[in-house]
Amino acid sequence: MRVAIVTSDSRVYYLATKVLKEYGIPFHSLRVGDKIPFDVEVVLTSESDYERINFPVKVVVRDEGFIDELLAKLEGRERFRRVYIAIDPGERPGLSVVADNRVIEVHHLKSPRDVDVIIELLEKYPGARIKMGHGAKRQRVLMLKALADLLGYDYPIIVVNESRTTPKVGGMEVSQVQDIVAAINIGLREGRDVPIGEMLDVKEPTKREIDDIKRRSRELSGNITISSKLAREVAVGNMTLEEAIERQKRRRRSK
Repeated sequence: MRVAIVTSDSRVYYLATKVLKEYGIPFHSLRVGDKIPFDVEVVLTSESDYERINFPVKVVVRDEGFIDELLAKLEGRERFRRVYIAIDPGERPGLSVVADNRVIEVHHLKSPRDVDVIIELLEKYPGARIKMGHGAKRQRVLMLKALADLLGYDYPIIVVNESRTTPKVGGMEVSQVQDIVAAINIGLREGRDVPIGEMLDVKEPTKREIDDIKRRSRELSGNITISSKLAREVAVGNMTLEEAIERQKRRRRSK
């Protein structure tokens, strides 16, 4: 057993044991002050117990993300060789972190503008690259604009052809599962580097696209059709469909 859990924090102990069992990693369970066996290479502990444990290699368990640091230490390296933050764009984008062709973590974002999670992951995994599927144009542009504000328009994104990345899934929460699986598949595919600014070179929407967005506004709101001007703003990624509907409502109330 190369891992020992040494903590007085019951929450940390429960979380650590849960994740280690999921990964099939055997471990010692010790109390603070117990002698650490000779075969242990890494100690898992809490922030409050960290300084009390005399051991050269320690990992603090804050959330389930501790597993990537633990695996890196067990494999004798401080970081993965290649880490990709892969995104399946959409109304609620799916996101995966794929490191050396292994899925490390997954997320389901709240909206295309929910990019704080992406920034946090870039900080968590230094040297990580962003991969993004080429579909869902409107939502993709919204996300890219939010990322450009934080990373710059010259920041390179790896664009991936996402054809056949979304599987057929049965059961509950189908769309969420599909989004995440698609993000995993995007993370495992090759792509090409494109600066964010170049990806934001959006063409003027056609009348058909405008009409389709207006139709969707009626479906989403029940009885409100947004104006062609607002539909164009949605089409070029300047606002979400929900924001356009809310703006149309305000216009109605002000009349």
